[in-house]
Amino acid sequence: MENQNKAAVENALTNYFNALNESDVNTAVGSYTPDGVFMAAGAPTAIGRAQLVTAYEYLFKAIQLTVNVTLDEVIIKDDISFVRTHSNGTTLIHATGETIPAENREFFLLRKEKGEWKIARYLFNQPT
Repeated sequence: MENQNKAAVENALTNYFNALNESDVNTAVGSYTPDGVFMAAGAPTAIGRAQLVTAYEYLFKAIQLTVNVTLDEVIIKDDISFVRTHSNGTTLIHATGETIPAENREFFLLRKEKGEWKIARYLFNQPT
């Protein structure tokens, strides 16, 4: 069961990062629990579906991500999972047309709801 849960957690995050790379608001927001929280570096905290939609619409209007994610640590306890990742790739800034390197480290808390792993809390920052 543990390997099955780990694979499901990894799949949930792969789907989320695919949504980021595709600028897919619905899939990105659908990756969260209804009370999900997104804490982006330098941006207001988005709590719940309505604020998540606003945050991701704003994000995808401003930039296009092309990143790969690596899962560094997955801890599962009952219906909660803590996941530490890092990602790298590029960010296209729509306003200027400039493409810059993208490198982040991320922390996710996922919760299993109705048999599916969903992001309950997510924050990221850039390594120094």
